Parts: sequence; C-alpha cells; structure tokens
Amino acid sequence: MPNAATAPSATTRQRIITAVLRIIGEDGVAAVTNRRIAKEAGVSLGSVTYHFETQHDLLRESLLHFVREEARYFTELADQCRTEDLGIEDAASLAGQVACGSALDSAHLAPFELYLHAGRDERLREAAAEAFRAYDLLAARILTALGVPDAERLAATTVALVMGLQLRRLATGGPAEDLVDALLLLAPGAVAGPATTADPA
Repeated sequence: MPNAATAPSATTRQRIITAVLRIIGEDGVAAVTNRRIAKEAGVSLGSVTYHFETQHDLLRESLLHFVREEARYFTELADQCRTEDLGIEDAASLAGQVACGSALDSAHLAPFELYLHAGRDERLREAAAEAFRAYDLLAARILTALGVPDAERLAATTVALVMGLQLRRLATGGPAEDLVDALLLLAPGAVAGPATTADPA
C-alpha cells in the first residue's frame, strides 16, 4: 500500500497517462507534447518531465497502463470460462461484453494508434506484445471451454478477427451487436473442427 508521501506522486503520474491516452485518441501520437499533456492533466510542465524523461517513456507507459487494465478485466472474464459451462452463444456474448466495454471514445481509439506506432518504433513492440498475450490468453480459454480443437493455436487468429471487427466498429460507429453476430456466424465451424476427407476406399 502506498504511503502518504508516494500517493500524490502516483496520482500525478496517473493523470499524465490518462491525458496522454486522451490526446492520442483525439489527435494522434504526433499531437503529444509536454505542454499539451500538462494542460490536459492539470499538472505543471516540470511534473511531466519529472515522471517521464522521454516521449518514448510516455508512450510506452501509457500503452502498458491500458494493457494492464484490459488484462485485469480479461483475466476476470477468462476465470469465468474455467468455472462455467460455455456454449457458443455464451462465448459470443462474452466477446460482446468486451466490445461493449470499449466505448467509442478517444481513450479506446488510442491503443489502435499506439499499435500502429509500435510498427514504426520497435521500442514499443514489447509493450504491444504484452497486450496481445493478454488477448490470446482469454481467447484460448474461451475456445478451450467451447471444445474447439487446437484452441491455443487458433487463439491469435480469433483475436485478430475480434480486433478487426472492433476496429471496423470504431471506424464506422457500428453497434457492438454486429461483432456478436459475426462470431455466431463463424463459431459453429470452429467448434466442429476441420472437415475430414472421406476415405476413397
């Protein structure tokens, strides 16, 4: 538990990170400047440079913060998959919970901006990889609970599908139900496994 001396510092750091995510979501990574962060976070300019020496540190810690919050939420969902009987509609509903939890706002646009930026800046790639490991873990547990063969091998593909649909939703303003409908359309084939070829003999 943080003591009284460290609590204000942690609060300031959190405000800075929240401001960075908001700025990135609104205007992209290029809009992140110390002066704007200080204004958005309601802190002094010196506080920004005190907590984060470089812009890379800012971007990395902001992405990791988002990821850790997502991972905590996803882990709670994944734990449900261990203890409950899960059907296809239940799994699709679970994916819908994830989608509905991602509001169409700047804070949830920011990670997509950061993932793209990680493609340009290899120093951010480990943070991005940590994010996808959390997503893959949840997907593997859901697929396993559904009885999907090779669940761990298919987890990354499932994550790519869900994130692609989520990106489409963010770009078009479509409802989260579209994501659920798409998963219900595709899931039965995954549960059934690959089709077997009849023995010609």
